[in-house]
Amino acid sequence: MLKMSLSVCAFLAVTAAAFADGILIPTDQVQWGPAPPVFPKGAQLAVMSGNPSSDGLYVVRLKMPSGYRIAAHHHPTAENVTVLSGNFHLGMGDKLDPAAGQELTAGGYAEAPAGMNHFAWTTSETVVQVHGQGPFAITYVNPADDPSKSQ
Repeated sequence: MLKMSLSVCAFLAVTAAAFADGILIPTDQVQWGPAPPVFPKGAQLAVMSGNPSSDGLYVVRLKMPSGYRIAAHHHPTAENVTVLSGNFHLGMGDKLDPAAGQELTAGGYAEAPAGMNHFAWTTSETVVQVHGQGPFAITYVNPADDPSKSQ
């Protein structure tokens, strides 16, 4: 029993040392704020790593209420999305069409290459993690759908 306890302690000490210069963010310390105006009102964003508005790798989380909708859009770089909680629906195309979407739940993953038009909506409070190569930007297929233009 003592050997196992010492082994566990040694593992924890090595693990703690490995993260000394890295990033560790416990769930209760994620810093949420309003999502940028390019997203429809109601979402919150947390930057986990990097700076999504500049060159380089970034990781962000987007928390959306039930019924949240993101109109058809694309990005200049690939977008990688992992669903952390909730019901996230995604589809590819030039306009938001629920019949053309697929539901992803916790653990689901989607990738949209640069320039691919896609859309999303939620049917419960949902948190997704998005990572990629910055700078992150959104171009709406229909410019009238861009929430930053109407605020």
